Amino acid sequence: MKNRAIDKGVVRYKRGYAANEKMMEQVLEQSHHANDTEYVDNRDLCNGDIRGSRDSTYNRQDTYNKDVTYKKDDTYQLNGVIQTEGSGYFSQSLRCKRYSGSGWTVGLGILSIVLLLAGCLSRGLYYSADLYPVILIAAGSTLIMFLLFLVGIRPQKTSERIPMSLVQDRGRLERIVEKIFRFPGMWRVLWPLGMMTCFGLHAWAGSVSKQGSMDEMLRWSLLAMFTLLTAILAARTNGARWLASGWQMAGGLLVLSGILAVCGILPLPFGVMRTADPEISSAGARLGGLLQYPNAYGAVVGMYALERLTAAARVIARPVRAGRLIAAVLPLMPAQAALLLSESRGAWLATGCAAVAAFALQRRGARLPLLLATAAPLACAAWLYRQLAAAQLAPAPVPGLLALAGAWAAALLGTLLLCRLWHSGAAKAPRTAALTAIVLAGAAAALMAVASTAERLAAGVGTGVSRLQMWRDALQLWTEAAWLGHGGDTWRNMFRAIQSSPYVGGEVHNSLLDLALDTGMIGILLVAGWFLLTLRSIFHFASQLFPSVLVFGLHGAMDFDWSFTVFWMLFIWLGAWATALKTETEGVQRSGVTVKYTPIRSKSGSKSRYKSRSKSLCLRYLPTQSRPLSVPMRSFFHILQRVTAQLIRVSTVMIILFWLGGTVWLTSRYAVAEVQYRQAMSEPDGTPAQKVHLMAAFQSNPNRTDIVISLARSLPGREAESLLLNSLSHSPMHPQIYIELGRLAAQFGEGQQAGEYFEQAIALNRYDGIGQSTALYWMEQAARREWKVGYRDRAQQTAAAGVQMYERYQLLAEEVEAGNVRNDRRFVLEEHAPGYGENLRRLASAFSPPFTQELTKRSP
Repeated sequence: MKNRAIDKGVVRYKRGYAANEKMMEQVLEQSHHANDTEYVDNRDLCNGDIRGSRDSTYNRQDTYNKDVTYKKDDTYQLNGVIQTEGSGYFSQSLRCKRYSGSGWTVGLGILSIVLLLAGCLSRGLYYSADLYPVILIAAGSTLIMFLLFLVGIRPQKTSERIPMSLVQDRGRLERIVEKIFRFPGMWRVLWPLGMMTCFGLHAWAGSVSKQGSMDEMLRWSLLAMFTLLTAILAARTNGARWLASGWQMAGGLLVLSGILAVCGILPLPFGVMRTADPEISSAGARLGGLLQYPNAYGAVVGMYALERLTAAARVIARPVRAGRLIAAVLPLMPAQAALLLSESRGAWLATGCAAVAAFALQRRGARLPLLLATAAPLACAAWLYRQLAAAQLAPAPVPGLLALAGAWAAALLGTLLLCRLWHSGAAKAPRTAALTAIVLAGAAAALMAVASTAERLAAGVGTGVSRLQMWRDALQLWTEAAWLGHGGDTWRNMFRAIQSSPYVGGEVHNSLLDLALDTGMIGILLVAGWFLLTLRSIFHFASQLFPSVLVFGLHGAMDFDWSFTVFWMLFIWLGAWATALKTETEGVQRSGVTVKYTPIRSKSGSKSRYKSRSKSLCLRYLPTQSRPLSVPMRSFFHILQRVTAQLIRVSTVMIILFWLGGTVWLTSRYAVAEVQYRQAMSEPDGTPAQKVHLMAAFQSNPNRTDIVISLARSLPGREAESLLLNSLSHSPMHPQIYIELGRLAAQFGEGQQAGEYFEQAIALNRYDGIGQSTALYWMEQAARREWKVGYRDRAQQTAAAGVQMYERYQLLAEEVEAGNVRNDRRFVLEEHAPGYGENLRRLASAFSPPFTQELTKRSP
């Protein structure tokens, strides 16, 4: 019976042989011969009913020959050529094809652009309160798309034709993991995921601020999701167009909103920073735009201006119609004007260095178009800057619009005339155009930008000195945890305790130092590797984006741009754009490339051997149902390997679901806490409604210090003390918590304990005059309470500790006043502090005179 079954199988095989042999003969008859070169339509190399399908392509790893064997040759020869289909994509199996549904592309493109624009409209996602809604949109949308993706992967049917060398029973999860990691650029997701893991470990193991570490973890989780979305979009058909459109929309939104706000057309609260300090602004006002911070705004519009500049230079390099030329240079003048109005010297320097690098990297014949694209817009932007700066960025609407329209029209007309002169064909036209462009650009830079910088330098260099002091203090703090860092928001929570002078700086004004303080050398290495690999990819495949990425890196070393999430989103966007351009270029090259083979002729029996070879070739692509039903035995190690692979696939899918679901859950709790806290602050102090909102906010997010302190002030003494002590485990370096604990201890009449709390608070923030005066007041109150209840020895000890606090406070204030250092925090000896000190001296003496009540009626 067994032999009969085998014979029947052989008969079925022979029938398949006959059909496939006939098919192969038809293919050879249809082949064309020219100069010993054979062109074979790849779509005919398949079986039966799937012939002609675009999904059925020749396996690139297999070789064949007209006579015996064809060996694939990587060099160009005239032995033979196999043309691929139009896409140029060789599939590894007959059923594989590139997944490029237009619906998914549109969905990914819209979602990515919405997230990018949301980052621009939400103050650059600098504050955590602005970050939570965007994270919910990104995580919720990504989770829904991933679930739809899981549902859309259907199990493989047994009737599908697959190569016999592949495993037939690959499950759904295997195909899911394969599709996830198949997209080009997917490795870029690992970098933000690594940073997210670093902050998550800090939040779990303990850090300077648990809330800061959690917020940073959520921020990098958003960046990982954004990287995932843009990487998938870059691998899709027309992905580069979506990425180019998103970049233009984001850049145009940032530039035009700032310019229109200056002209009084668009109301933009806090869009213009006004100051009377000439060291900060020579005009008395600086444009901050949607980011509300001029330095960061100048850097981001500089990135956009350089990308538009290189794009315009490519258009100018060849004769084009006037309409296309105007469209190419249209955004240049307002972008350069916004850069100048920001009055950010660091952004000017970074943009200038990147522009010089772009000029140096251009080929010799492409440098003049770059100058032609720069000259007229820069000169007109500089003129517009001087006009608006003279009005302190608050001109009347009509004159402001007229100045904007005139400068814009002059920039377009000047560029058009320069290009027409260059392409006129005259002998001296290129030299004349180049000299004119150089004169215009040089005059604009010298008379406008340099003049503003000189005015600010003449006013003083105090801001630069303060930054140097910050960086020196930050380096000293970094050495305490050089490899692992201190966790999120390290500088913001610790700079008051280590600052060498009373400067103001919640940010260290150096993104690299800030990152080193938070994550140590591990974070620096992760970001450096990510940046260098992205820069390498852009340099090789999208050189026009190189200057923009260079501005991102250079200005990040001068200021805290990287604290704005939108900067990282733009960096990720540029990397995905370069990947998309690379994918498109490779697709175009594959559509015209050919795979070569070298025929090896046999001396005899070529026809019979060819038939045998063609039968063996087509045997590999027979339907799976026509094979014998016998299953080979599998070894134990093979089964173990398959089980391990399946566990890895299941774990990968579960980790992705846990990551997205956990992000949605945690962010929703923090968002609820933010809403409840804002409602509590809108209620009158001490009301039951305020307490209810504070309790709800605390239950949703017990890590926030401001919520804990506000709630503690509404609770009875011991409950408040217990709440504050528990909060110290989340924020051990927060001075205000120690101030609150000292106040409660003083009210309880525990002077020694109050003194310890106040000493700790002063050590964490010694240049806080109000805090030191508050500590003296409550030390006096604690000593009085102890004196009244009969504990005179304790009262004298408490008062003596208060006297020591006052003497140190007085000495520090005198040093700051006599030291000629920059006193940005206005640290002085407070008005009531000498009175508190005198009363404490009386209490500390053996024979205390009657109390003076006038100086102790109210707390500072």
